[in-house]
Amino acid sequence: MKTDSDKKRSNKKVIIIAVAAVLVIAAATAILYFCGVFSPAKEKAQGVTGVISDNWDPGVELPEGEQKKGTQIPGYSSAEMNAGDTTLKLSIGNPKVNEVGMYATVKLEDGTVLYESELLKPGQGLTEIPLTETLEKGTYDAMVVYQCVALDENNTHLNAAESGFQLIVK
Repeated sequence: MKTDSDKKRSNKKVIIIAVAAVLVIAAATAILYFCGVFSPAKEKAQGVTGVISDNWDPGVELPEGEQKKGTQIPGYSSAEMNAGDTTLKLSIGNPKVNEVGMYATVKLEDGTVLYESELLKPGQGLTEIPLTETLEKGTYDAMVVYQCVALDENNTHLNAAESGFQLIVK
């Protein structure tokens, strides 16, 4: 028969083993986390809204005497931002010389959508784009997809265009 002293020793051993197991699991988890095995979830941008201006101007004029041909689509070579920022300084919009409306979507090459605009009428655009998520440091292949629509009652879909650029996150 076990005495009270033996039972207390047995209970102490169980407690010591349980605490040691918890400490070993916690240490292993911490080591794996700091080694990058568990990458942190992308932080969602909170409460950021885009301000669409009615006087948006891409700053590009047609050379004197040259006629506009078709729908004008803004283009970009690169854009820069800091890691963790919730906005991207990139001028997107619908040039005032166009006769169509546009929806602009900023996305990464892997399909991650960073921003979707409301209908942009000719002359409307924005220069600070609120992002749906923050990005880590690196260089990303990105694009602005412009979906053109007729300025009719149904906003009838017309053609679309993509403008690719390098997004550099510092």
